Amino acid sequence: MLENLKKSLLEAPVIKKGEYDYFVHPITDGIPLVKPELLEEVAEAISKSVNVDIDKIVCVEAMGIHIATALSLKTQIPFVVVRKRLYGLEGEVDVRQTTGYSRGNLYINGLSKGERVILVDDVVSTGGTMTAVLTALIDMDVEVVDVLAVIEKGIGKERVESETGLKVKTLLKVGVKNGKVVIEREN
Repeated sequence: MLENLKKSLLEAPVIKKGEYDYFVHPITDGIPLVKPELLEEVAEAISKSVNVDIDKIVCVEAMGIHIATALSLKTQIPFVVVRKRLYGLEGEVDVRQTTGYSRGNLYINGLSKGERVILVDDVVSTGGTMTAVLTALIDMDVEVVDVLAVIEKGIGKERVESETGLKVKTLLKVGVKNGKVVIEREN
């Protein structure tokens, strides 16, 4: 299972952002090329891993969008994008996020108290973005049914679980050793 994902990860280039080893991959960066069979494989694996008895799929701009789109098409469940741009709509929630390589604000629109959602994202590495978004969803009284990142890297999963009390599912855990992506575990 996940043969396309594993193969593409093993071929992914790694670049340094300060002290952070950052791999460049179609799922996490949209480059070099996002192939339909990779998205289909990921959407299929996610749909088998999470509870889809929900109202909405939630994803984070930008790299969660293609994952949520593929999952939405597969499940016929609508999705909401947590955006990097302030719109000023009624009920908009401002979220401050910090990752291993960036800081900024995110904005949540289109969710209401009591709605059942899953959060999907491309990668959990430092856990900064996921923790911030989940904390905001909890504060909004949105019921987070499941949380899934396609790829797990580093200690971010543990941080998210510790700080939010929510279990984070992942499809693969990877690391970077000697400038190459290595697959540590398939979940």
